[in-house]
Amino acid sequence: MLEIRALRKVYDGHGRQVEALADITFSVDAGQFVCVVGPSGCGKTTLLRILGGLLTPTSGDVRVGGEPVIGPPDGLAVVFQEYGRSLFPWLKVHENVELPLKAKGLPRAQRDALVRQALEAVSLRDVGTAWPWQLSGGMQQRVAIARALAFEPRVLLMDEPFAAVDAQTRADLEDLVRSVWQRFGVTLLFVTHDIDEAVYLGQRVVVLSSSPTIVLEDLEIDLPSERDQLNTRADARFVELRAHVYSRIQQAKRAATVA
Repeated sequence: MLEIRALRKVYDGHGRQVEALADITFSVDAGQFVCVVGPSGCGKTTLLRILGGLLTPTSGDVRVGGEPVIGPPDGLAVVFQEYGRSLFPWLKVHENVELPLKAKGLPRAQRDALVRQALEAVSLRDVGTAWPWQLSGGMQQRVAIARALAFEPRVLLMDEPFAAVDAQTRADLEDLVRSVWQRFGVTLLFVTHDIDEAVYLGQRVVVLSSSPTIVLEDLEIDLPSERDQLNTRADARFVELRAHVYSRIQQAKRAATVA
């Protein structure tokens, strides 16, 4: 469903060039849940924005569903970290979730049904008439996820979506995203700086190097498909996988320091 081949991104500005992505190659099969981690500033968000058609790569090939990405692809939705800025405060929750469906030109009855389904999926059935500012941060991020789900995407990209919420809310949202992924069968690429989160959520973890960025490792997460915050995180295999990813990122940081 997602194919990234020899992807490179160079930023030009102020008389100098910065190579953010040097050579990124990996793919994601339909229905897979893949997490991407790496050192701070390694270009994780740049990668996601290129996949979403929001940035043009310097070179390389990016495809969604076999089609080259030359703009925002059909059937792809993005959930960003800054939920407070992604929701329109002058629109109620139902209207926020409905907005991309209006852009698709769907009839009113179909829009209403999709919005209800999406809000139920994120356990916000009764907040459709509320304003975003009346909700907690975690609830606002659920609204942002609901808006993406209502769009019925084949591919969902998430850019550190839980970084701005407290630890307890973050754990709840992690479990929510796994349940939504299992229920809807969407292909999910999840960018995070949190190693524990990546290992807990993903079927695979793609580990990036420091900038200029390459793929250090594409690691299979061989944990049971059913996971929970207490037992999974206490599992010896979870601890082993987390330590392995941590060591790879520390290795990337040391290599960048030496360079």
